[in-house]
Amino acid sequence: MTITLADIEAAAARLEGHAVRTPLIESAALNERLGLRVLIKPETLQRVGAFKFRGAYNRLVHLSAAERVRGVVAFSSGNHAQGVALAAKLLGMPAVIVMPSDAPTVKAEATRGYGAEVVFYDRLTESREAISAAIAAERGAVMVPAFDDVHIMAGQGTAGLEMVRQAQALGAPMDAVIAPCSGGGLLSGIATAVKALSPHTAVIGVEPAGYDDTLKSLKAGQRTPMKPTHRTLCDALETPCPGELTFPILQKTVADVAVVTDSEVAEAMRYAFSVLKLVVEPGGSAGLAALLAGRIGGYSGRTVGLVLSGGNVDPELFARVLRGEL
Repeated sequence: MTITLADIEAAAARLEGHAVRTPLIESAALNERLGLRVLIKPETLQRVGAFKFRGAYNRLVHLSAAERVRGVVAFSSGNHAQGVALAAKLLGMPAVIVMPSDAPTVKAEATRGYGAEVVFYDRLTESREAISAAIAAERGAVMVPAFDDVHIMAGQGTAGLEMVRQAQALGAPMDAVIAPCSGGGLLSGIATAVKALSPHTAVIGVEPAGYDDTLKSLKAGQRTPMKPTHRTLCDALETPCPGELTFPILQKTVADVAVVTDSEVAEAMRYAFSVLKLVVEPGGSAGLAALLAGRIGGYSGRTVGLVLSGGNVDPELFARVLRGEL
């Protein structure tokens, strides 16, 4: 199963009036530093503070009346959790979110705030998939995957649809679009929209060091699961393997994947706060980190689109980043 531009346009119609059509902004200071024109898509301003609401709402709106009564179950470290929780609230259905016990407090509290029931698990000793499946079976609820679902992918793709049309309205067609990559839901959706509307535009993903499973999979020509040996600051990007549905799309549409370190991500977060005046979480800063660290070359003097995918950072962690402790 795959998605098309028509699927993304249909998702955009469903999201109209529910999701925020985030702006495309730019910073003279950033442009001057990089020697590029950078058009920034701040999904930090999206509902729940991240792009995830787009896909979650587009998935849940497809549920039947009977399915809505039984509700949904999802597992997530934070942003998908909040997206599903809010979408469920808006559509009047119960939601259970399975979250790791070490998830950022701000994300767990926000998820509860949207009315969802939160079930914690130990990521080292328990399986979130098994726990979620058991809850779904017991309640007859529908499982909502974080990325490997055509409705999720199409919903996330609306960010790319908006980017291209906004750039065209500015008379600034993009030579490249840069976005963080975890399981590939956002990147595959954006890439589908971008390549359909602007075939010359290169799509570039960004992953954290030690979790560069998409890069390794693309090089191998097949999905190549990783066995991470450490955590990363980018908790939202810790998926060890691209999805079964997302990967074929990434193979066809993604030009390259850059890899960034935690220190580069922390520097990008500081830059976003001090210069762009935006609060961006670690995973959401990955693309900016790649640009600032020179991990993406070949676009001098050209126009690139940059997705800042989320802003839900734990206050204590953010304070440490700003103090230069990370």
